[in-house]
This record gives sequence, C-alpha cells and structure tokens, in this order.
Amino acid sequence: MTRSGFPHVPPAPPGAARPPEHAPDEAEVSEVEVAGPGPDDAHRFPCPACGSDLRFAPAAGKLICDHCGYEDQVEIPPGAAPQAIRELDFRAAIEARLPEVEMEETRVTTCTSCGAQIEFDDDTHARECPFCASPVVVDSGVHRHIKPRGLLPFGLTERNAHDAMSDWLGGLWFAPNGLKDYARKGRKMQGIYVPYWTFDADTQSDYRGQRGTVYWVTRTVMRDGKPTQQRVQKIRWRPVAGRVGRFFDDVLVLASNTLPRKYTDALEPWDLSAMEPYTPEFLAGFRAEGYQVGLEEGFLVAREKMDAQIQRDVRFDIGGDRQRIDDIRTRISGVTFKHVLLPVWLAAYKYRGKTYRFVVNGRTGRVQGERPWSAIKIALAVIVGLIVAAAAGYIGAR
Repeated sequence: MTRSGFPHVPPAPPGAARPPEHAPDEAEVSEVEVAGPGPDDAHRFPCPACGSDLRFAPAAGKLICDHCGYEDQVEIPPGAAPQAIRELDFRAAIEARLPEVEMEETRVTTCTSCGAQIEFDDDTHARECPFCASPVVVDSGVHRHIKPRGLLPFGLTERNAHDAMSDWLGGLWFAPNGLKDYARKGRKMQGIYVPYWTFDADTQSDYRGQRGTVYWVTRTVMRDGKPTQQRVQKIRWRPVAGRVGRFFDDVLVLASNTLPRKYTDALEPWDLSAMEPYTPEFLAGFRAEGYQVGLEEGFLVAREKMDAQIQRDVRFDIGGDRQRIDDIRTRISGVTFKHVLLPVWLAAYKYRGKTYRFVVNGRTGRVQGERPWSAIKIALAVIVGLIVAAAAGYIGAR
C-alpha cells in the first residue's frame, strides 16, 4: 500500500525503456481496468420484456433496459418512506441483541491487494477487485453483518462524473498532459456504493475553565538610550464553570478502509436528507462495498468528531476574549446508528508504472484523488523562476 492508502503498483523493471514525457501515448498512460458489474453479479433485475439486465439510471431515476428500452420505477417497500428510515439502538447492536430482520448474510471477499470488502453472489467464484483490478477468488463462507438502512441513489451519470474529473485534472498545476488527455477520452468509471455509519446521540457536558479579558497597559522602555512609551497587551483570567448540551444528528463515519479517508472526507457534504430507504433496485448496475470498520470502531471516530464540536461549544459558552478549558466531562445517552451507502464514481489510471485513483461524489460531482506530477513541467517552472530572479537581481544591481 502507498502512504496515500491506495494500492501500490510496482514500477517497470530496471532497464525498461521510458517513453519521453513530452509525447505521451497509450503505452505511457493506460487505463486500469475497473471491473464492472457483470451478469453474474449480485443485485440483478431481469427485464420482464426481453430478459436482459435492468440498471438504475441516475438521470431518469428509474430502472431501464439498455437492450429493449423498457423502463420501470424503483419500488419503495410499503412503510419505508424516507422519513421512516429509523435508527437502530447502538447498545443492542454491541450486545448482539439486534432483531434478526436487521441482519443479513452475504459472501464478502477481502481483496489481498487493497483490503476492499467485495460482495459477490452465489454463482461467482473468481472476479477482479473493482477498486484495484487485482484478481480475487470468492470465499466460500458467508459473513453476517448489519443490513444497510438507507442509501443516497446516484444522481450523476458516468458521463457527468467524467466531465467533473476532467475539469478537476485540468485545474491541476504540473499534471502530465498525457494523463489529462487520456482522462478526457471517456474511459470506464465504476459506480460503487461506499459504506458509512451515521450516529445520533444526546450529550450533556460539564466543564471547568477560565475566561480571559484582554486589557492594555502602558509602560516606559528605553530605546536607543531614550525613554519610550509602549502599550502592552495583558490578559486577566478568572475561573468559570458551566454546562453545555448538544444533540448530534447523523454524525457521518466512513466504514471502509479501501479509500483514503482524507479523500472521502473531501467529498463532503452529503445531503443525507435526500436519503432513500434501502432497496436493492438502486444497486442495479452498480457495486456495493461491505463495511470494514466495525460499529464500535466507527463510534470511536464519531466521538472524536463530537468531542471537537463540544469543545467549540464550551469555548463559546465561556465567552470573553480568550478561553482556557481545564476539564470537560461528557455524559452521552440515547446513542443510535444507521448503516448507509453513499454513491461514488471511481476511476483508475496508470501513468509510468504507478496507479492513480480518482473519486467523484455521485451526487454533487466533487472530485478528489491522488495526483501525478510532471517532472518536466516542474523543471521548466524552476528554470523560469531562476531566470526571472536573476533578471530582477541584475536590474536591481544597476
């Protein structure tokens, strides 16, 4: 794994010819095949008219058949209106007391290259990982886990995602032209539903601290042998104590280790108010990754986010010009959670022996990824900078 969290692709063997950077071609910049859902994947919905696979079309918000043009609405189960996406009790889940209806068993295989948890159906035995294209052999065992409660359906088509990624690459300084040109050719992207946890909690926090009030004093100092008046800032501190309360709603935590958190965090914000109750039809034509971050581990990350907000609340409550926090003791109650799926378009390209991956928010088009650098462009920029600096120095010396 690279430091960014993406799988590392070994460079070309010593002595292998490297094509010149100023004339990139298909051999220099190549696509990493991201395996898409095939006929043996889970979440198949046969077309009632011709038998081909239906897929969910983000632009239409329907299931459509590319073979015969048949269209069908996504049916939301009775009683599963968006407002009915209820939370599950955290303590009951930790103590394995969730109702059986909230659990499911699927065949989830761990990719040995990037660690992705990939779901396959019973007829699949060998596939490629959709995150890094490494071959995987499907595990014959089953994995028991918490069902998704809701998801945000894809709102952008693959074409929309390509346009967003091309615009993002075009705005990068010192990115190789070959990669930009190749990305604009409309190569395959993979739509993947990425797992997240959301947490709700009620908190009451008692704190002790100090409120600082800024004031100024004038003192006389000697400067160049002469007395000079100087204003000096001082802070008067006094002890304070109090209590702040906050209800946290839908604290979002990534439940995957496959993609770097700094990239998925940068895809936020997500409009969770538009979430739909989970129904498999939304997954037609896409993949869903199984969660790798367990519920308890996810809650620890959520607590870090809550604690940071509580500290901001405490500082606001202390008031004054400056604040010091000596102690915060938080009581947390009513913790609930949901397992949800959020849409991401994923692309992978290989440039000079290294794989670069880009992720696009499947609702807003926000893009993040691991960027390449053009050594020639950087060298030219350095040379130009040195020339400009030398010219400025020469003119200044005249």
